[in-house]
Amino acid sequence: MSGLAELPTVFWIVAPVTILFAYTVFGISGFGSTIIAVPILANWLPLSFLVPLMALGDLVAATAVGGSNRRQVSVPELKRLLPFMGLGIVLGVTLLVKAPADPLRGALGVFAAGVGLHAILNPSPKDTISPWWCVPAGTFAGIFAAVFGAGGPVNVAYLAGRLRDKGEIRSTVSVIISISATTRTVVYAATGLVFKSALLTLAAAAIPFAWTGLWLGSRIHVGLTQVQMRRAVGAILVASGLVLLARALLN
Repeated sequence: MSGLAELPTVFWIVAPVTILFAYTVFGISGFGSTIIAVPILANWLPLSFLVPLMALGDLVAATAVGGSNRRQVSVPELKRLLPFMGLGIVLGVTLLVKAPADPLRGALGVFAAGVGLHAILNPSPKDTISPWWCVPAGTFAGIFAAVFGAGGPVNVAYLAGRLRDKGEIRSTVSVIISISATTRTVVYAATGLVFKSALLTLAAAAIPFAWTGLWLGSRIHVGLTQVQMRRAVGAILVASGLVLLARALLN
C-alpha cells in the first residue's frame, strides 16, 4: 500500500477497537491476537502489510507477557516443543507455502474449535498426555505459524494437556510465540517488508491500544480460577477456529 491517507474513516474507528480486543485476548491467554485481528483488518490492509505488522505486535506482547512471568515458564516443555517447531517452520516455508492455503486453514479451524469445545466441556482434566505429543504438536504449530502466523492453537492444545497451572500455560505459550514472532520478523525484515514508513507509523499508533488490551487481559487472567481459565481459553479456541473455518469456506 502506498500510504495511510488512503484508508477510509471507518478503518480508523474499527482498527483501534480490534487491536484493543485482540490484545486483551492475548493478555488473558498468551495467544490469539493474530487470528482475531487479521480477518478484520484484512478488509482494508493487504496481507503483505498486515502479517508483518501483527508479527511486530506479537513479538512485543509475547515478550512482555513471558518476560514478566519468567518463573512460570515451563523450560522442559519449551525444550520438547521448539526443535519440532523449528522443523515445522522449515517445512512450512520450503514445502507447504505452495500448497492450497484454504484446506490448511480449514483444518486448523476444525482442530482449534474441537480442542476448545473439549476444554469447555472438560475444564478439569485428570489425565496428562504423553510428552511424545510434542512431535506432531511442535511440527504442525511451526507449519501453521509459517503459513498463517497462527501456531498458537496447536501449542495451547499441547500445553493444556501437559500443564495444569494457568499461569504456566500462558507464560510458556507466550515465550513460544515470542520466538516464532522473532523468527518471522527477521525474515520479513530481510525481505524488506518491515522497514516501511507506513507500517512503522501504524505500529506506533497501535501501541496504546495494544498495551491497554494487554493490561486489561492480564487483570482478567489474574482473577480467573484454573477451571475458568481453561474454559476461557476453550472459548477463544472455538472462536478462533470458527473464524479460520469461515475464511477457508468463504475463499
